[in-house]
Amino acid sequence: MNRHSADFVFSNAKVYTANPKQPFAESIAVKDGKIVAVGRYDDMKDWVSGQTEVVDMKGQQVLPGFIDNHNHIFEADSEAGGNCELSPVVTPSEQVPYLQECLKNSLPDEWVIGWGHTIDFILSEEENTPLEVIDSIFHDRPIIIMEQTSHSMWVNSVALALANITEDTADPQGGKIMKDPETGKLLGILVDNAGDMVMELAWNSLNQKFSQSYNGLINGLYETAQNGITTVGDGRMYWKRGWYDVWKAAQANGKLTARVSLRPWIYPHINQAEQLSYLKRIQSGDKDALLIVDQVKMYSDGIINNGTAKTLAPYTLTYFPESPYGVNYIPSKQMAKWLKSLDKIGYGAHIHAIGDGGVRDSLDAIDVARKSGSKQRYNMTHLEMVNREDLPRFRELDIDADFQVGFEYLGNADHHWAIPYIGEKRAEQLIPLKEVYDTGANVTLSSDWNVNPLNPLVGIANAVNLKGKGLPNVRAAVDAYTFNAARALGLESVTGSIEVGKSADFVVLDREIMNQTPQIISQARVIRTILQGENVYIQECNPSEKP
Repeated sequence: MNRHSADFVFSNAKVYTANPKQPFAESIAVKDGKIVAVGRYDDMKDWVSGQTEVVDMKGQQVLPGFIDNHNHIFEADSEAGGNCELSPVVTPSEQVPYLQECLKNSLPDEWVIGWGHTIDFILSEEENTPLEVIDSIFHDRPIIIMEQTSHSMWVNSVALALANITEDTADPQGGKIMKDPETGKLLGILVDNAGDMVMELAWNSLNQKFSQSYNGLINGLYETAQNGITTVGDGRMYWKRGWYDVWKAAQANGKLTARVSLRPWIYPHINQAEQLSYLKRIQSGDKDALLIVDQVKMYSDGIINNGTAKTLAPYTLTYFPESPYGVNYIPSKQMAKWLKSLDKIGYGAHIHAIGDGGVRDSLDAIDVARKSGSKQRYNMTHLEMVNREDLPRFRELDIDADFQVGFEYLGNADHHWAIPYIGEKRAEQLIPLKEVYDTGANVTLSSDWNVNPLNPLVGIANAVNLKGKGLPNVRAAVDAYTFNAARALGLESVTGSIEVGKSADFVVLDREIMNQTPQIISQARVIRTILQGENVYIQECNPSEKP
């Protein structure tokens, strides 16, 4: 093959490039994993030789590979996360049959790990406390059950003892140990960082944690490829659970089917010097690599429906009357110190902020970092509540605003669930996607999988379906899942649009979506996913034959 021959050429395609200078095309030429030509098929002729594979796309839609800026790919499919599944809609006593099944399937010498309950049902008024119910089934082995949101854990007395948690134990930074308000007795519910700390103890105790974690990661990678995702912004990497070693093993074994920006977790309760020392060792800003480590993940606050998202006005209903404005994982001044220290060793940050108080705290911290000279990428994710006075600050401070709208209720702006906690007026103002977009800030869409559905096409459809509360058109929504997300990850020179010189990262759909209704967009299917010029998913493959 001569040096001007492309490896393959897509012809007769409907290409949306996400490049405003050339938004549409019909052909793409690729050589050595890079895009070498974009335009009409006539423009490809200099790149076509006898060795070039010319693929007639027959009018299929080709987009830049989707970029999921907030995805818990590591946790979503891992057996280390447990095989004990509870119901999200029953009280503690009604969970007994599920708990009995978990006991039946458990090993006597290991923690039982699971998921599925919701805190409002678990804290429903019953004769027995949640701790008493779970203790009635699990007498001699520790158990920890993650709430669906991951922001609380249901544990038994054995688990509490192993974690050295008693009635006299103070709440850790960013967490709550729930106690009976009258008796002070433990309820078996650990909220936010209090639960994370015990989950880490459980995870690290597993005999097969590496193999379970590795297999789960490979499964998660396959599902992301199946959904057209070629780049992932990691939701969080609990490095004290050995997760970095698992990622590196997948890379060494050639199993990465997506480019991944890993985001090491900032532990609220652990010494900053210890964490910075580790972060400095693993930092890797090579933008052409498939594993990149140049952003951290930190939480400003918790979530609304357990009363830990930090708000500017008090909650209408909260499980923590002593904290009527929610909690901080990392308060604003402390976060500012973190950001400045991280900047010195080459890290930006992806910040969880849900309440309007948590959002303002994060904006204030980033403001301090910017004034100290930081040019890092700072993303803020979730952004369920944003005070109107703070809307312009995203653009002013060059902050990426990341939203999730994958569920049907989000696509219909139905926030009735929040009314008991924050009242009707504030609930109606949740998820200010349009308001932030209209300021000119860089807006991204993501899944937060597996908290929300993984499929980017559903998120794109919902963002358009929101109309007056969403993004103005399909093009803006696709950009939020491609080029805008690449910019948030500092990868806009590498991927995110179909332009000459960029990585050949594409998703091929079974139908054109750029001029379609949200319903048709949500029904579209991925038929091919290409990363660096290589197929990582083809619909015709048997699902058991993972690339």
